[in-house]
Amino acid sequence: MKRNLKRGLNVYNKNYPGEMVHVDTKRLPLLKGDLKNRTREYLFVGIDDFSRELYAGIYPDKSQFSAAEFLRWDLLEQCPYTVECTYSDNGREYKGTSEHAFVEMCLTHKINQKFTKPACPQTNGKAERVIRTLMEMWHNQEEFISSDDRKKKLKRFLNYYNTVKPHKGINGLTPYEVLENYFNTEV
Repeated sequence: MKRNLKRGLNVYNKNYPGEMVHVDTKRLPLLKGDLKNRTREYLFVGIDDFSRELYAGIYPDKSQFSAAEFLRWDLLEQCPYTVECTYSDNGREYKGTSEHAFVEMCLTHKINQKFTKPACPQTNGKAERVIRTLMEMWHNQEEFISSDDRKKKLKRFLNYYNTVKPHKGINGLTPYEVLENYFNTEV
């Protein structure tokens, strides 16, 4: 763990891919021309703590069912390694009894769940920061003609983020390079 002197924060990375994936949700702005009473869409994100590999999907609501679908289709189906733990805030889309859709999906895939302290979103800083990056570098830079167009452009941005964009938190490498180095040097 190294100390970020500028902000007084502890900066850390997990030891291997999938050890912990930070997940969070963001309510997206209306598309240009949408009526104010139109239902908003939600961006679900998952970021691997070790490699900073980013997974994301857009869903029609912030429900446990959308969270479970995100976990299944946008994260687990795409992820080339085993996810051991999710780390999220205490939102209703992530936390509940064993019948809760997201909790059930975690149990089915033997994924542990950890939660931030209530009212302390900064403890899930990696997910919070990646949402800010997504909004600044993708959403605010694009014009979307439809919900499907926004989803297509999100997939394109995820490819850029994971394979082209260098990250300071991982020594100027891309998430793809970190994963490639890890799996090629593993004994």
